Amino acid sequence: MPESPVQTIESDENAGVAGPEHGTALCLSGGGYRAMLFHVGTLWRLYEAGMLRDIQRISSVSGGSITAGLLGLKWSRLSFEPARVGQDFVAELVKPIRALASTTIDIPSIVSGLLLPGRVSDRIKTAYEKHLFGNATLQDLPDAPRFVINATNVQSGALWRFMKPYMRDYRVGEVKKPTIPLSLAVTASSAFPPVLSPVEMKLDPASFTVDSGMDLHRPPFTTNVILSDGGVYDNMGLETAWKRYDTILVSDAGGKMQAEAEPKSDWAQHAYRVLDLVDNQVRSLRKRQVINSFKSGDVKSGGRKGAYWGIRTDIGDYNVERTLNCPHDRTLALAATDTRLARLDDLVQERLINWGYAVCDAALRKHVAPGLPAPGDFPYRAAKV
Repeated sequence: MPESPVQTIESDENAGVAGPEHGTALCLSGGGYRAMLFHVGTLWRLYEAGMLRDIQRISSVSGGSITAGLLGLKWSRLSFEPARVGQDFVAELVKPIRALASTTIDIPSIVSGLLLPGRVSDRIKTAYEKHLFGNATLQDLPDAPRFVINATNVQSGALWRFMKPYMRDYRVGEVKKPTIPLSLAVTASSAFPPVLSPVEMKLDPASFTVDSGMDLHRPPFTTNVILSDGGVYDNMGLETAWKRYDTILVSDAGGKMQAEAEPKSDWAQHAYRVLDLVDNQVRSLRKRQVINSFKSGDVKSGGRKGAYWGIRTDIGDYNVERTLNCPHDRTLALAATDTRLARLDDLVQERLINWGYAVCDAALRKHVAPGLPAPGDFPYRAAKV
C-alpha cells in the first residue's frame, strides 16, 4: 500500500465514506506570480484538450489560488469550445492575470502595512479586488465544479477551506453559504509567511453550524480566525482533492531551495531560510508519495490514477512523442523565478505560461489521455521557453 501524501484523519466532507468516488480533481500549488502564470498554461492545455469542463474539483493554495479564484469567477462565461480559446479563455482569464503579473503588489503592501494602520494582508486584498475580483464573494463561484481555496488556520494548525457551500476547519466548525469576499479568501490562501501573513477574519460565532467542530468550536476560534498561506499546511493543495476523488491531476509550480554558502545569521533572515528548508523537505516528500501512489494505481489500496507535472520537471522524462521543445536548462531558469507578487516582464510571463502548457500536455498524453493529439505549438509561439 502506498504511503498517503495527505493526513489520514477524517477531517473533510468525505469523512466516513468508503474510499474515493469516481471523478477528477485538479490541484494547483503555490509559488507567487510564478505559479499563477504556470497554472494558466496548465489550464490553457486542459481547455484546448476538452478536459477542463469535466473536472469535478479544483483545489488550490497560495499563488495557485489567484488563478483558481479568477477561473471560478469567470467559469460561467467560458464556452469550453477549444476553437474559442482566444475569445473567451484568453479574454476572461489570461489577460486579467497577465495584467496583475505586470504589477508589483507585495513590496508596496509591506511598506504601507508597516507605516500605516492595518495589516499588510489588507493591502494585498485591496490589490486583488482592484485587479481581479471586485466585490465578488464565495457565492459568486459556480456550483460545479467545486472550487476549494485552502488556507492554514494558525490557531488550530488545520486546513481552513473556503468554498461556496461552506467554509470550515474540522476542529473549529463550518459556516454554511459564506459571503466572505473572494479577494479575502485568496489573500488568506496566498499570505506567504512571514511578510504577507497573517490574515485576520472576524466572524459571528452564531454563523457556525451548531456542534460542527471537533474540539475548538468556541471563541476565540469562532470569532477571530487567524490564517496564513495554504501552502504552510498543504503546499500542493492535495488534501481536499485526494480524499475525495480517484483521479488527481497535480500542477506543481513550487520552487526548490537553493544552496547558500554563507546563510544570513540575523534572526529574521535565518528564520526565513529555515522556513524555506522545511517547505522544501515537505514538498519533496509529498511529491514522492504522490508519484508512488500514481505508480501503484490501486485505488482500493490507497493509490490514485492521474498525473503529476512540475515546474522543475524534465519534459524528456515522459518519453512522449512530439512534445514541444523545452530544454531543461531553460525551464529550470523559469523555475528559479522568485516566489513574489512582483512584476514580471512580458517575455517571462509568456514563457511561464508556455512551460505550464507544454509540461501539462506531456503528462496528460503519457498518463491520462494517450490518444490526445499533440499541440501544434506554444500559446505564445515567438516566446518559446
